[in-house]
Amino acid sequence: MKPSSLWGLLRKVHSDEDGAVASIDTILIIAAIAIPVLIFLWRFGWPMIKQYFLSGIQELQGEADKVKSGQ
Repeated sequence: MKPSSLWGLLRKVHSDEDGAVASIDTILIIAAIAIPVLIFLWRFGWPMIKQYFLSGIQELQGEADKVKSGQ
């Protein structure tokens, strides 16, 4: 029995349409769940995340200034 060539395998996988509808359905369900979650995080979570990082940057800048001044 001769092993399949890579091109033959790719042709077989590409021409196989079984489960294509199920894949699209799965993608649509994931998108329907992910989009509201992302909108919620962008609307309510981003200001808190932004403030957290800004305070960290300010603290880091303050410590850098202390090091520069020799304290």
